Amino acid sequence: MVAMTDAKIPTEEELRERLTPLQFEVTQHAGTERAFSGEYWDNHDPGVYSCIVCGTPLFRSDAKFDSGTGWPSFWEAIDPAKVELIEDRSHFMRRTEARCATCGAHLGHVFNDGPQPTGDRFCMNSASLRLEPDSPADDAETPAEG
Repeated sequence: MVAMTDAKIPTEEELRERLTPLQFEVTQHAGTERAFSGEYWDNHDPGVYSCIVCGTPLFRSDAKFDSGTGWPSFWEAIDPAKVELIEDRSHFMRRTEARCATCGAHLGHVFNDGPQPTGDRFCMNSASLRLEPDSPADDAETPAEG
């Protein structure tokens, strides 16, 4: 699928048509899926996790780890500029919200209890992500043309 990072951001109507109710609630209203219920919390397939709204590549599977929380967790983003970090004081807590820097979609939260080398845990909602699997060509060298 082609990333929409150079295209216009979908309207609310377009998003309601394209996203599931849970994906819409999570990305547009900072909702949270139930722990251990999302598609990617226990997924180990290689690939790139992109924003479900705009297609911006956000996390690589090789930065994913089992945090034991029931949500997909990553120790770093592909590019820190692609994930906007915002102070979140909702629900009587002080946390750091992670949003897609391209379209503003809510992704999840970032905590400082992750593994090294960063110590970060990007605790994301599966509903805000789409896994774009590595193709077999990504794993094999392309033969030289003769």
